[in-house]
Amino acid sequence: MLVFGQGDFGQLGLGEDVTEKMRPAAISEYQDVIAIAAGAMHNVCLRKTGEVLTYGCNDEGALGRDTTKEGSETVPDTVELPGKAIQVTAGDSHTAALLEDGRVFAWGTFRDTHGSMGLTLKGNERFPIEILPKIKVVKIASGSDHLVLLSENGRIYTCGRGEQGQLGRVAARTASRNSRQGIGLLLIPGIVEFKISKKLQFDDIWAGNFCTFVKEHKKGDIYVFGLNNFYQIGLKNSDINFHPQISKTFSGKVWKHISSGEHHTIALDDAGQVFVMGRKEYGRLGLGSNCLDAEELTLVPTLSSTKCIDVGAGSRESFAVTESGELYSWGMGTNGNLGTGDVKDVDEPVLVKGKQLEGKTVVRVSGGGQHTLALATTRPVKDKTAG
Repeated sequence: MLVFGQGDFGQLGLGEDVTEKMRPAAISEYQDVIAIAAGAMHNVCLRKTGEVLTYGCNDEGALGRDTTKEGSETVPDTVELPGKAIQVTAGDSHTAALLEDGRVFAWGTFRDTHGSMGLTLKGNERFPIEILPKIKVVKIASGSDHLVLLSENGRIYTCGRGEQGQLGRVAARTASRNSRQGIGLLLIPGIVEFKISKKLQFDDIWAGNFCTFVKEHKKGDIYVFGLNNFYQIGLKNSDINFHPQISKTFSGKVWKHISSGEHHTIALDDAGQVFVMGRKEYGRLGLGSNCLDAEELTLVPTLSSTKCIDVGAGSRESFAVTESGELYSWGMGTNGNLGTGDVKDVDEPVLVKGKQLEGKTVVRVSGGGQHTLALATTRPVKDKTAG
């Protein structure tokens, strides 16, 4: 595991004394991590054994474990779960794990414009709680403050914050906790309905900070809902979209991974090509200093001759991992979370270098609030694809 950026809340996982790393630093105690997810100020990692590790800010319970011992949140430690995990996700103040038996456990809280919403009707959950009992889940995705679940039979469930349309199942008038319907409508997972005569089935899901992307099984259409103020979900109107619509700009390609920050999206197709759309500020699109906001998916020229295997978005940053195991970053550099060694903004992808990367092959990347998490091996990569 490699980390860089700001660590004021222990999110670098290097102990209490390390609060900043401008280039990648290694957390070397755990050599068997197979998946990572960076939240706003915390991280979650999955070990080969199915064990889940967390570290970083635990103010809202996002670590899912006891951190009363001084400094215990600043180093990775185990979350007690009733089974082996196969996938982990992290939002701003919540974390989730999918177990191999299809159960989903989450902990922490969702937040909206009024502050903490709680994770369930009881409030914050400082330890894991089952989220969708009796439904077998095959994939989960976390936005900043919402959780998306894909069931075994191809249905989509969502819960959490709904103000930006990211739940895809509540109208504008009921999207606030202060509506007549109350907070239960938001926090209790509900099924996303698609206004089409035939029953659609879905086989993949992704969540951005304030939006959701879901892939229809038969045609491969990408349906989107949520915040689109900079066209970051690829719809022609810049309104908030409270219900699913097909995004035409995604048509005709098979998507391996989609990641969204605050106002931009980065997507990886099955040929290893990297596309971006949304807001240009701070260079987050990687299209150069003279580019405009991108209203449709646009190929990143710097990476067009390179096959990539993973992409990730921070709030205002973007990342890509190449087939040969190199990590590229671009966007806002203020927090050092581009790993370039300084705080300058970068408007085209640059190769991340550093002592800790020598002899290592990067396989995964995840952008957090003010820090970045990467997964590297010391072996050559063989046909890895983004998860």
